[in-house]
Amino acid sequence: MNAPQNPKAGLGALLTSDNCALILIDHQPFQFAGLRSHDTQTIINNVVGLAKAAKLFGVPTLLTTVIEERGGYLLPQLQAVFPEQKPINRTFINTWEDARVVEWVKKTGKKKIVMAALWTEICLAFPVIHALGEGYEVYIVTDASGGVSVEAHEVAIQRMIQAGAVPLTWTVFASELQRDWARTATVPGIAKLLVEHMGNVGTSFTWEQQLLATPPEK
Repeated sequence: MNAPQNPKAGLGALLTSDNCALILIDHQPFQFAGLRSHDTQTIINNVVGLAKAAKLFGVPTLLTTVIEERGGYLLPQLQAVFPEQKPINRTFINTWEDARVVEWVKKTGKKKIVMAALWTEICLAFPVIHALGEGYEVYIVTDASGGVSVEAHEVAIQRMIQAGAVPLTWTVFASELQRDWARTATVPGIAKLLVEHMGNVGTSFTWEQQLLATPPEK
């Protein structure tokens, strides 16, 4: 008798460009003003890198804000990744209670939903727990999200994991989609992400490229 399959293990548990969708929630000035679990620049760097990775691999991506007329418009660097998309502006704190968001997810046909948000303990935890309860597999990008304190961020992650969410970081998301360096079409885009958003990894990669481009001395 075969053991029941664990949906969180095996090749099928990994993200691909065809099996997931991304929702980016409330990366706005008001939320950044209250961010204390990470430095602001780190979250900006990571969420923009995350969005660029999703665009590179063609992952359906939804931008959403909450009462932007008071909390401010979406981070400009993030909006610039999807300039044609007007974020869904909500009144619901819990994104999953907004019917427009749920309808968008249903139209994608994806059951694996990746989310990142400010703040982790509220704007990420609420929709994650809600979506899990409706049968979706939810992945949380912990380093593209942040809370009002280190404790708030970490406790929220524990809460979501207990509910069934899978944590990952933004570079894992990009690497999981690439998966094989033989997929050469996206390698230049991945290299660009390394340089623009991966700090000393990108610096080392640039240095290596410069060495390769330098003709050997005779």
